[in-house]
Amino acid sequence: QVQLVESGGGLVQAGGSLRLSCAASGRTFSGYAMGWFRQAPGKEREFVAVISRGSSITSYADSVTGRFTISRDNAKNTVYLQMNSLKPEDTAIYYCAARRTMGDNYKSSRYDYWGQGTQVTVSS
Repeated sequence: QVQLVESGGGLVQAGGSLRLSCAASGRTFSGYAMGWFRQAPGKEREFVAVISRGSSITSYADSVTGRFTISRDNAKNTVYLQMNSLKPEDTAIYYCAARRTMGDNYKSSRYDYWGQGTQVTVSS
């Protein structure tokens, strides 16, 4: 069993920055690839970013490439999402998730564990 708790969300103006954190407990954090997803009102949950167990591989949605950076600190059992140049369309609830392998379907929602989400609101 893995428990994930997101933090760092809030209200920010367009063009601003925000860093989300996801703290993990339970099973060994380093044994999981970690992803970030988001869901806006009336929209389906969408993939944002993923990072492999050892941080050697990262992948991003086209909509955030060049603006967002995912990273992890296995010693602290924490994964981060640095968000720069934020746009109003980035407004959503952001979720972190864990899966045992990154595989070739990491953009899907088929992850083993999910956090409760943290709200990010970007004003124009």
